[in-house]
Amino acid sequence: MRVIGCAEADLPAGLARQVAELEARAWPGSTPGHDPALRPRTMLLVDAAGTVTAALSLLYKPVPFADRTYRAAGLSSVVALPELRGRGLGGRLVAAARAELAADPAVDLALFSCDRPLAAFYGAAGFDVLPGTVLVGGTPEDPLATDDPGFDKVVLAAFFTDDPGRDRAAFTGVRVPLHPGNTDRLW
Repeated sequence: MRVIGCAEADLPAGLARQVAELEARAWPGSTPGHDPALRPRTMLLVDAAGTVTAALSLLYKPVPFADRTYRAAGLSSVVALPELRGRGLGGRLVAAARAELAADPAVDLALFSCDRPLAAFYGAAGFDVLPGTVLVGGTPEDPLATDDPGFDKVVLAAFFTDDPGRDRAAFTGVRVPLHPGNTDRLW
């Protein structure tokens, strides 16, 4: 198995097709791809035969918060082949994504939400739950928050700043608007 990463727009057609099929199996009716303004980067775990066994996307955007603007990245569309789940492939890819983000001097923060039962999965790859934190995306006219009725989400993060403890404390237990005054979507 090997990890492959590239800009979503540069993903070879055969791999892009496999990712779209994998996502459609996991989320029927979903539309593949991400807003280009978020500079999506695709990471894949590919076996020796060239089969995509797991995939995820990294999305990038500035997040103004607490008197500064963080250069943030979020994980999105994390998925593994259903027949191979439970073998550590998704965890291996998520850990590789965290390592890539930690090594990127243009990233201060990884910030995303997940379904509550998946928190331990992401925690094993080095992401921490931010208790009580809510991410607010959507649009100004139609906001979408991770604590909206019917959601059972937690917010996870990894801080790559000079003072991660201070920044973690600033983000814990607060509402974080991902794009105040902007009309793009939550990651």
